[in-house]
Amino acid sequence: MAFDFKKEYKEFYMPKDKPSIVEVPPMQYVAVRGAGDPNLPEEDYQKAIEILYTVAYTLKMSYKTDHRIEGFFEYVVPPLEGFWYQEGVAGIDYGRKDKFRWISVIRLPDFIKQADFEWAVETAQKKKKLDCSKAELLTVEEGLCVQILHKGPFDDEPASVANMEQYAEAQGYCVDLGDRRLHHEIYLSDARRVPPENWKTVIRHPIRRR
Repeated sequence: MAFDFKKEYKEFYMPKDKPSIVEVPPMQYVAVRGAGDPNLPEEDYQKAIEILYTVAYTLKMSYKTDHRIEGFFEYVVPPLEGFWYQEGVAGIDYGRKDKFRWISVIRLPDFIKQADFEWAVETAQKKKKLDCSKAELLTVEEGLCVQILHKGPFDDEPASVANMEQYAEAQGYCVDLGDRRLHHEIYLSDARRVPPENWKTVIRHPIRRR
């Protein structure tokens, strides 16, 4: 049976709808950086998602090609994730989506090395005729965080964010958002098939002791 990150690491991908504090280890991703409103179909965000999935699935299916990855085992491609920020804004201003800057990512197994990643980008470009040059292999070490499972539309996230930040404060922590520690979302629902009221999103903020 293929390895499933969501099932093996439930504390990171399947939290409860009540806040919790978690220590997140370093993880590596295929990543694409960009800016702008993610809801506009012709903007960079939708193109970034296409690149991410193309590279991610090229790596997943590498065992059916001549390229051999040391330590490879079959796995389920993890869900889409995103790190979000806005210049000059502490946290996220949901009313200014045009000011969003983002790093859209999909987690990769640790056995993926730079040479394997470069092979996947080159292979994807040739087979899919898609420019994947913006894709990068990125390692993120989030460390200590507070997180919550948000249910519903993205525009309703502020209530969940306030809930988890109040919880962190009550436990003796403060939110530590900054240039390197960003608002993080993990998308557990397919927005194309699931109505907004049923969307499930993991929201995670970095914290530190007061």
